[in-house]
Amino acid sequence: MFPVTYRVMTVCTGNICRSPMAEIVLRRHFEAAGLDVVVDSSGVSDEEHGNPIDDRAGVALARRGYTAGNNHVARRATATDVGSRDLVLAMTARHARHLRALDPTVDVRLYRSFDPAVTAHDDAPLRDTPLGDVPFDGLLDIADPWYGGPDDFETCLDQIEAGADGVLAHVRAALAN
Repeated sequence: MFPVTYRVMTVCTGNICRSPMAEIVLRRHFEAAGLDVVVDSSGVSDEEHGNPIDDRAGVALARRGYTAGNNHVARRATATDVGSRDLVLAMTARHARHLRALDPTVDVRLYRSFDPAVTAHDDAPLRDTPLGDVPFDGLLDIADPWYGGPDDFETCLDQIEAGADGVLAHVRAALAN
């Protein structure tokens, strides 16, 4: 019997900030846990196609000891990409809607829904909430740091790291089934 490899894709707008940062953070978490998980990233737009990771994202990652993804090349998510992943993690509700339109059968989740500190308006946990039940109020969106300065990239990385253990637990449970 061949080993099963679980595939995760993180997705943002242009694939130069949030999604490659999440890819790098998750890859480290899965490797540290000894899980056979392939992680990659893409964007919903092709406006940054072929570009490397944003320098400011690389600096934020390096400050925390991550390898900044010097080989990263931005690309747009396709229906084939989405359909071949076990879990697709969108950075915003808008991204998730775009991805669901590409393939409605794929497990698309908002990345921050795995952050145990993020709660709904009634303080109920949002973990594993179907996207259709999540209000489009930005509560679960990871803001685009591209428009800001170094602090915005640090905040983005804080949010990504805060959800990483929840993603790890979700994938671990999926692999156990």
